[in-house]
Amino acid sequence: MMLKIVLLAFILLEFSNVVALYFFPGSKRANAVGIFSAWEKSKQFPEIHDLMRYLVYWVAGAKLIFLFLLGLIVTFADLNLQRWSLMALGLATLTFYWRMFPLVRKMDHDGQIHPNNYSLVLGGMILAMIVLFFAAALIGI
Repeated sequence: MMLKIVLLAFILLEFSNVVALYFFPGSKRANAVGIFSAWEKSKQFPEIHDLMRYLVYWVAGAKLIFLFLLGLIVTFADLNLQRWSLMALGLATLTFYWRMFPLVRKMDHDGQIHPNNYSLVLGGMILAMIVLFFAAALIGI
């Protein structure tokens, strides 16, 4: 049951991000792109802003596909597949620290993200999720 709870909590969390990205991309909540000063600056250049919007919607669409697949795993998969799915989520989420975290830290240090030190909060939240994924997979109840 714990496996399903962790997967469902993750689905809910990520779904809130999808809603924010599709309908409120400029928000500073639900990990939308309003935290980046470049979002507002891009509006001065319609061609760049259109590209940014396209990329934001692309991310939201990719997340939605992924969430539907997780929903199928929660609904129809046995405990073993759910356990392996959490391990895969943990490993995939670790890639955040390879490219995205250094970039978001740089932007944070350069004053391009508001609130300040958001990158540390985001990095901590993601690390907590990774630990939760692996712990739930190892406990496997």
